[in-house]
Amino acid sequence: MSDEEYKKVFSKNLLHFLEINGKNQADLCKYIGVSSATVSDWCNGKKMPRMDKIQSICNWLHIEKSDLLESQSADSASYYLNEDARDMAQFLFENPEYKVLFDASRKVKPEDIQFVKEMIDRMSNQNG
Repeated sequence: MSDEEYKKVFSKNLLHFLEINGKNQADLCKYIGVSSATVSDWCNGKKMPRMDKIQSICNWLHIEKSDLLESQSADSASYYLNEDARDMAQFLFENPEYKVLFDASRKVKPEDIQFVKEMIDRMSNQNG
């Protein structure tokens, strides 16, 4: 793979993981301690960060370096480590009234998501 292709893959993956973690470029600038122009260059595929910065980004987003550096196919492993958790997250995405649950970790157990959903349902029914 050429340098340009690596930059394109990295930028696509970085933007993807920022989005699913509810983060933006400004958050990354603040966390990493670099300028907005630098992060913009990373996100636009113009430049690649050094490996120490890549590791810091991975630590912050709770992902592996390969998640940022390798092309992700549509059938590759899901962001969620548990299939049931992925299904619950899709439900939450489709039902924005449960948005509070998006702050949950990707390692959250499906039964924990279900428990909190049931609590929200109970509270909504009492107030409705």
